[in-house]
Amino acid sequence: MTSVRPAPAPATLAEPPGPGSRTTTQRRLGRDWRLAALFLAPTALLVGALVLVPIARSVITSLTERHGSQSVFVGLDNYTALAGDAQFHTGVVNSFVFTAYAEVFKVILGLGAALLLHHRRRGRAVLAGLLLLPWVVPTVVTAFSWRSLLDPIFGSVNTLLTGSGIGPLLASLHLVDEWPAGWLSDPALAMPSVILVNVWKGVPFFTIAFLAGLKSIPADRHEAATVDGATPWQRFIHVTLPGLRHVITVTVTLSSIWTFNNFDLIWLLTQGGPGDATTPYVLVAYSKAILQLQYGAGAAVTLVMLPVIGAVVYFLVRKLRQEEDTEPSRPPGPIRKALPWILAAVVTGLLAWASPHIFWKAAVVLLLGAAVVRLVSLLPKGIGSALGLAGLLLFVLAPLYWIFVTAFKSENQIVIRDHDLWPTPWTLQQFGDLFTTKPFGQWYVNTLVVSAASTLVALVCAALAGYALARLKFRGAQSFTVTVLLTYVMPGALLFIPLYQLLIGFRLTDSLWSLIVTYPTFTLPFATWLLTGYFSSIPVELEEAALVDGCTRLQALRRVVLPLARPGLLAVGMFTLTNAWNEFLFALVFITKDEYKTLPVGMQSMIVGDVVPQGQLAAASLLVSIPVVIMYAFGQRYLTEGLTAGAVKG
Repeated sequence: MTSVRPAPAPATLAEPPGPGSRTTTQRRLGRDWRLAALFLAPTALLVGALVLVPIARSVITSLTERHGSQSVFVGLDNYTALAGDAQFHTGVVNSFVFTAYAEVFKVILGLGAALLLHHRRRGRAVLAGLLLLPWVVPTVVTAFSWRSLLDPIFGSVNTLLTGSGIGPLLASLHLVDEWPAGWLSDPALAMPSVILVNVWKGVPFFTIAFLAGLKSIPADRHEAATVDGATPWQRFIHVTLPGLRHVITVTVTLSSIWTFNNFDLIWLLTQGGPGDATTPYVLVAYSKAILQLQYGAGAAVTLVMLPVIGAVVYFLVRKLRQEEDTEPSRPPGPIRKALPWILAAVVTGLLAWASPHIFWKAAVVLLLGAAVVRLVSLLPKGIGSALGLAGLLLFVLAPLYWIFVTAFKSENQIVIRDHDLWPTPWTLQQFGDLFTTKPFGQWYVNTLVVSAASTLVALVCAALAGYALARLKFRGAQSFTVTVLLTYVMPGALLFIPLYQLLIGFRLTDSLWSLIVTYPTFTLPFATWLLTGYFSSIPVELEEAALVDGCTRLQALRRVVLPLARPGLLAVGMFTLTNAWNEFLFALVFITKDEYKTLPVGMQSMIVGDVVPQGQLAAASLLVSIPVVIMYAFGQRYLTEGLTAGAVKG
C-alpha cells in the first residue's frame, strides 16, 4: 500500500569472523546464499504455491470448457467468445469508468486533506485519526451505511437534501432525472453513487500517503521559494507537486489496480445492478465461474485483462527504478514533457465517450468545488483552513455517526423513522437480537482466528524475507524483489477461480483452513515489500558492531534489527490484520456454511431480498469496527513512522 519504492541493493555488512576465504559456490551465488535461501524459503514457497502456480493453472483452465462433470479442451474458444460478449464489454467499460473517476476525486480530496493537516500544528494526530476511519472500518460496514443512507424512501440523504432545498435544485439543473432520487436503483445515478462511496473509502489512504510524502520534502526548499518571492500557489506548483511526484505516481498506480479489480464494495452495494449499470469485469468472471460453473470462461475473463495490468505494473516498475537511480539523467525532451498531458487528454476523451451522462456531471462538480475553494481561499488563513477541515470531517464522519445512532435505536423507532438522527430512547435491543437470532458470535470468532493466523504467517515470513532482501548478498535478489512486487499488485480476481479449484481438490472448502491458507496471497507480498524498505533504513553499522562483538547473523537480527524495526512490524501487522479482517471475495467464494462464515460474508447474508434488518446490521457494524478502530487509535504513530521509513524513504 502507500508509496512503495523498490528495495535498494543490500547494505554491505562486515564479513563475519571466520577462517578461510569464500568458496567457489559463494563467489557464484553470493556470500550469504545459504542463509538467504533459508530466510526466503517460506515466502517463496507460499508465493509460488498460492500465486504463481494458480495463475499458471488458470491459463490452462481458460483453454477448457465444462461439459457435465468433464472439462474438454477448446483452445482459444473462450477468448474469442468474449469478442461478442456484451456483458463482458459492459463490465470492462464499467471498470474503467469506475476507476478513472474515483482516482481523480481521491487524488484531489486526499491532497487537499494532506495539505490541511500538514500545516496544522495542534490536533493533527486526532484529526488524522478521524479522517482515517473510513479506510479502517470494514468494507461491509461502508456498504451497509451508504446503502441505508442512499435509500430513496428511508435514507437520510434524500430527507436532508429535500429539507435544505438542494435536492429539488439538483433536479432543476438536470443533475438528477427526478426527485426523490433513487441513488442506487436509477441506472443513471448508480455508478456515480458507487464512485462516491469508493472515494469516501479511499481518500484516507491517499491522505496518509501524501502526508508521509510531504514530511519527506526538505523545508529549506519552501523557505528558498518564499525568499525568492513565490506565492503559495507557485510554491505548490514548483515545490510541493514535484516533491510528491513519486508518491503520487506510485499511490495512484497501485490504487488504480485495486479499484479496477474491485469486487466487494460493488457487490455489497448493488450486486452489479440495476441491470448491468455497475457490473465490473470481476463480477462477470465471478458470475461465469462460480454461479454458472464455467471455470474456463471465467478464467478467460480475468486473464484477458492481464496484459492491461501487466502494462501498468511495467510502468510502475520503470518509475520505481528511475526514482532509485541516483545517476544524473538527461533533461526530459518535449515529447516526454507532453506525455502526461497527452495521456490525460486520452483518458478524458475516453471518459466522455464511455460515460457522457457522468462526464458532464463530474465536470460540474469539479467546477463548483474549484469555485468553493477559491471563495474559501479569500478568507483569513485560519478560517479557511477550519472550514475546509469541517467540510472534510462532515463528509467522513456523517455515515459513521448514522451507524452509531441506528445501533442504539429500537426497532419501532427505525420503522416509523421518529427522530431519525437521535435514539429515543437509547436501547441495546439490536445487540441482543443480533446474538440471539444470528450466529454472530461464531462469525466473530471465525474472523478473529483467520485474521490472527494470516497476520502471524505474514509477519514471520515477511520479516525473514525482508531482512534477506535488505541485508544479505546473494544472486537473484533483484529478481526475487520484482517477483514480490508483481505478486503484491496481482488482483484477487486472477486468483479466486484457480484457488477455488485447488481447494476443492484438497477438500478444504467450507473450512477456516481455506481462508488461512489463501489469505497470504494478498498479505505476504505487501508485508515483505514494506519490511524490506524498513530494514534498509536501519543503520548497517549497528549490525556490524554486533557481529564484531561475536553475535551470529541470527542473533544480530533478533537482538538488534527486530527491536529497531518495531514500528515497521507494527505497521505491517496493522495493515495485514485489517486486510484479513475486511476480506470478502475469497470468503464469499470459499465458504457457504453459516458456521464457517466470517463477519463480512455473514453480515451480507443477513440481507434477504428486500428485507434489510437495519438495526441489527448497524449493531453488527459497530461491533466489527471497534477492534480495528482501537488498534489504529493506539498504533497511529507507529503506522506513520513505519510507512515513512519503510515506504517513502525505502
